[in-house]
Amino acid sequence: MRAYQQGWTLRRRVVALLGVVLVLLLGLAAAEATLAAKNRQNIDAVLLKTGPLRVQAQELMSALLDQETAVRGYAVNADRKDLAPYQAGLDRERDTSAEMRKLAVNYPDVLRALGVVEQRAAQWRSGVAEPVISTTERSGPSAGQALITDQTRQQFDGIRSAVNDLQGEIVEVRQRTADKVNATSNVLVVLLIIAALVVAVAGAVLLLSLDRILIRPLADLVGQVREVASGDYRHRIEGSGPPEFRMLADDIDIMRQKIARELDEVREARERIEWVNSQLQKQAEELTRSNRDLEQFAYVASHDLQEPLRKVASFCQLLQRRYSGQLDERADQYIAFAVDGAQRMQRLINDLLAFSRIGRLTTGFTEVDLNKVMGDVAGQTEAARQYAHAELTWDRLPVIRGEEPLLTNLLANLVSNSIKFRRPDVPPRVHVSARLVDDEWEISCRDNGIGIEPEFADKIFVIFQRLHSKDAYPGTGIGLAIVKKIAEYHGGRVWVDTDTAEGTTIRFTLPALPEDVEAARTVEPAGVEESTGDLAATGDGAEDAAVSVARQPDGAGREETPEGAARDGTTGGMKETVG
Repeated sequence: MRAYQQGWTLRRRVVALLGVVLVLLLGLAAAEATLAAKNRQNIDAVLLKTGPLRVQAQELMSALLDQETAVRGYAVNADRKDLAPYQAGLDRERDTSAEMRKLAVNYPDVLRALGVVEQRAAQWRSGVAEPVISTTERSGPSAGQALITDQTRQQFDGIRSAVNDLQGEIVEVRQRTADKVNATSNVLVVLLIIAALVVAVAGAVLLLSLDRILIRPLADLVGQVREVASGDYRHRIEGSGPPEFRMLADDIDIMRQKIARELDEVREARERIEWVNSQLQKQAEELTRSNRDLEQFAYVASHDLQEPLRKVASFCQLLQRRYSGQLDERADQYIAFAVDGAQRMQRLINDLLAFSRIGRLTTGFTEVDLNKVMGDVAGQTEAARQYAHAELTWDRLPVIRGEEPLLTNLLANLVSNSIKFRRPDVPPRVHVSARLVDDEWEISCRDNGIGIEPEFADKIFVIFQRLHSKDAYPGTGIGLAIVKKIAEYHGGRVWVDTDTAEGTTIRFTLPALPEDVEAARTVEPAGVEESTGDLAATGDGAEDAAVSVARQPDGAGREETPEGAARDGTTGGMKETVG
């Protein structure tokens, strides 16, 4: 609680708790390691020292018994061979005593008992064994046996008693060591239990602390955030718990305030947009009504305005035919002006109607083969080409999606313009080609006419914009405006290529079919250029690979196909010549 009042951070609290637990566990681990080392020493003493000491004590007693038995046998038989066990027992006694002293170096009581055994054994040998052996050697077995009495037997029994005391001391030492092992084992178990309790208590404290300083504040913060997320953006988010959570709550509240401000702005913008949409909808409705009225007016103009024009033109033509040459020259000129004005007015009205209907009277987009369209264009412009001795050629053109009548009108206007704006005494040549650029077909109409100055490249697409007088080049000045509108209606654009050295090149784009774009990506650039590049209008290669339709002066036509094209099954380009 004090840590919270002092503003301890969550990390500091967790580190403090884990530090205390770590110190306790390290202390317990050090104590357990010390006790374990002592316990191992005690176990080693039981297994490697006291146990072997008991065995060595028994071995010592066996060596002493061998000595006593050998002395008795020699006193009976006086045979030197009977003294061999005595010497061997003496050697075993010395070796066993030396081993026992090494093992009992940390046990003074055992060493003292062992010294008593050695002292009594030495006294027995000096007082009994050696006199019996020397007497037997000098005086015979009977004299030796006479020295073995109850007193000498009691003296050896004293050795047995000393060995038993040694055994008892060894057992007592072993028992004390075993008790130490048990005691250290019990302490180790207690320490392990204490360590487990420390871990359990630390875990419980950590769990309770996390629940109090982490889970509850976090749950409260989550609840407030969800309340804001449900739509209550005015609810202030307040944090509790560690400083990190309070800082997090402040940051989230700042974000809430920013979102609230942005939502207010969005709400205001939406209201403005709704108002603008309502105004746009009203304007759209008014525009629809206006377009409907304009369309109705266009139909009225196409019928009601043309009827008086037809009458004026008809009666003027009647006047021209009936009174031509009967009046003076000025009267004939006035009548010709009236007829020409009425006819030009009719053409102007028809062109305006055609321009206004683009995109409104639609038949829907379909797949259109531009090669077939060029064939129709060739038929429509046949009279003009025959009059001007014009040559019309085109490469293999693609299939695109659009309205065939509008595309025919577009190409017909371009070809007609190319024929109309020709150079004097130079037969017109018009060539139409296509190439794929990214995902669009770029179609070019190139001629050898009078050309267009770069500063007028944009003006020619403006409706009623004329660069020449109507006497030099007849027309209403609306053809290229129709071309521009049709191209844009199909999702393309149109422009004049100002880099053309001779004549005029007008280019326009149309969206390509997805399969054409995909096929072009899989073909090498050289192959693409070969299949879609522009062909020269009068090149020998174009003429060799083209299907030619020759128009004779009398109007009869025949279709000629080169043998190579027919044999290979290809159509190549198209070429139509009138001359």
